[in-house]
Amino acid sequence: MTPPGRTPSIPTALFEEAVDAVISGNAGELARLLDHQPELVHARSARPHRATLLIYVGANGVEDFRQRTPPNAVDIASLLIARGADVNAVADLYGGSTTLGLVATSVHPANAGVQRALIDVLLSCGATFEAAVDHGYARGSIVNACLANGRGDAASYLAARGAALDLEGACGVGRLDVVRQLVDASGRLSPGATEDQLRSGFNWACEYGRRQVIEFLLELPFDLRTKHRETGLHWAACNAHVAIVRRLLDAGFRVDVSDDRWGSTPLGWAIHGWRNSSPGGAQNDYYEIAAALRSAGAEVRPEWVDDRVRADARLMSALQ
Repeated sequence: MTPPGRTPSIPTALFEEAVDAVISGNAGELARLLDHQPELVHARSARPHRATLLIYVGANGVEDFRQRTPPNAVDIASLLIARGADVNAVADLYGGSTTLGLVATSVHPANAGVQRALIDVLLSCGATFEAAVDHGYARGSIVNACLANGRGDAASYLAARGAALDLEGACGVGRLDVVRQLVDASGRLSPGATEDQLRSGFNWACEYGRRQVIEFLLELPFDLRTKHRETGLHWAACNAHVAIVRRLLDAGFRVDVSDDRWGSTPLGWAIHGWRNSSPGGAQNDYYEIAAALRSAGAEVRPEWVDDRVRADARLMSALQ
C-alpha cells in the first residue's frame, strides 16, 4: 500500500534529492532527476504537509532548513512547470496553500529579489488568485495575507496584477481610488465593506506609509485613535514613518496605549524596530520617533533599556 501523500513508485530518497536540488538552485541535477523519473514532478512529500517540488519554491511553511530561495528560483520554477507541475496544487501548510500564496507571503523570495518574477511566472502559467485564497491564511484575500506577513511590496504588486481588494487591502496598498469607492467622505460604507476592515486597513496604511489613505481616513467620522488590537501609531513607530508618527500625535493618538499581543506601547514598538534596523537610514528615523514619543509623554519601561540600548548614545539621548 502506498503511504498517504506519496506518489506510487517514487522512493522518498529520490524525492528528497529533488527537493534539495530545488532549494539549492541546482537546475542541472533537478533536470537529471526528472529525466530519470518524470513522475517526480507530481510527487508529494511523505511529510505531513505533502508539498510538491514546486511548492518548495515558495520557501514558506516547509522544513525550516529548506526555506531558502536561490538566485535562479525563477528558472527552477519554470523547469518544474515545463515538466508538468500543477501550479495550483495545494499543500497542507497553514490550513492549505498554493505556490502562489506561499511565494507572495514569504520573506525569502523577497530577500532574494525574485518575488515579483516568481509571481509573474506562476500567473503566466495558470496560477489563479482563486486557488490561492480558497485555503488557509490567504483565505478571502491574497493581498491581505501579504499585508499580514509584512510583504507590502508583494501586496501592491498582486493588486496591480488584478488581485481582488476589499477595504482593508485597498488601504494597505495605498489605493485611495478603491478606498473612496468603498467608503465615502461621510463615512457611509459600501455593501460588503465593514468598519472592522476600515480599522484594520488604517493600521496597515500606517505600517506601510500610505499617507494619502491615512489623511482621508482621519477625516471620516470614525475615532481611529482607539485601539484595534494595536493603534496606527504602533505601526508607524515600528516602521520608522516619522511624518506619520508626527501626524498621528497631532491628531491626538495616545502614547500610553498597550497592544493586545505584546502589551507594549508605540515607544516599545519603535525600540523593537530600531533593534531590527541597519545603521544609518531608517535607524536615524527611530531616534526622531523616540524623541517625538517621549516629548508627547511616552514612558520608558526599564526592560527596554538593555546593554545594546545603553551603548547607543543617540537613542539614549532621545529616550531621556
